[in-house]
Amino acid sequence: MAGRHSAPEAGAVPAPADAILVAQIGAAHGLKGEVRVKAFTADPQSLKRYSPLAARDGRLLHVEAARPAGASPDMLVVRFRGIADRDAAEALNRTELFVPRDRLPATEGEDEFYHADLIGLAAATIAGEALGTVIAVHNFGAGDILEIAPRRGPTLLVPFTRAIVPTVDIPGRRLTVDPPPGLFDEARPEDGEDTGA
Repeated sequence: MAGRHSAPEAGAVPAPADAILVAQIGAAHGLKGEVRVKAFTADPQSLKRYSPLAARDGRLLHVEAARPAGASPDMLVVRFRGIADRDAAEALNRTELFVPRDRLPATEGEDEFYHADLIGLAAATIAGEALGTVIAVHNFGAGDILEIAPRRGPTLLVPFTRAIVPTVDIPGRRLTVDPPPGLFDEARPEDGEDTGA
């Protein structure tokens, strides 16, 4: 579950039907098959409760043990059943892990959303100007960012904060954006810079 939390961009292979992305496996950790895992759940330790976790290719991975991986609260060191050495662990790198929606708790507040529910929402400004469709939710360390694809032109990156995205209407399949001045301005050449025109 995510409030305005992180998730990687969606891959090219479709996710298991009606499943929610809950984690992504990172690098191997040590020599005995453990891996680093970035959890996208409100409680990272809940991954063990949701086990088995499904990969895009249909494999089921059973969490045998999970412990915090250091200072980042969403990073874990995980041992999966049947993964016993570094080579097997390295083969899992970048694997996305899913849980069927019906095994996850309902969102608790008006400010909590599953990222999967945000993908596909129509985005418009508070003045009603259509911006496009949400195609991904990214997090590069400073908070979630919605990627919005307009009908033409480059995608828009919008910080997913209550101040900038004041309304999210999941049943209505839309959200509103109140962009601060300059958020959508195209880069302009510096004075005296040759524009090639």
